[in-house]
Amino acid sequence: MIFHRMPLRRTQWDDRGGVTVFVAVCVIALIGIIGLAVDGGSKMRATDRADYVAGEAARAGGQAIDPAKAINGTAITVNPQDAQAAAQAYLRSAGATGTVSVSGDGKTLTVVVTSTYDTTFLSAAGIGSLPVTGHGQATLLHGVTAPEGN
Repeated sequence: MIFHRMPLRRTQWDDRGGVTVFVAVCVIALIGIIGLAVDGGSKMRATDRADYVAGEAARAGGQAIDPAKAINGTAITVNPQDAQAAAQAYLRSAGATGTVSVSGDGKTLTVVVTSTYDTTFLSAAGIGSLPVTGHGQATLLHGVTAPEGN
């Protein structure tokens, strides 16, 4: 007795393997979404840290008051060179880099911290790092008193 095997024919509506493709696409999309959430959250934390460091550097520079003008009562301003040096010293101690500027009237110090965040998941998509920028500002106030009761 000879058995003849009928050749397997694929019909027009045959969907074998379709679920595999669907699952593969969903897994890739899910990994992408998780990657965006992880790297996005980490970049936000890096930006928060850069803002914090910039603010502290501005405060450190704001302590460099020009003693000659303060003693004779002419003005309460920062010595621009000393303020920039103090802010840069704070940035170095925090392991950060940035720029420091003093306003023309010597009362406001602005610090901008620049850094990068090395990605974890997005590096698989060719994005190895993301730029991070933090801003901080300190303004000298003189003669300001706290409200009663504080």
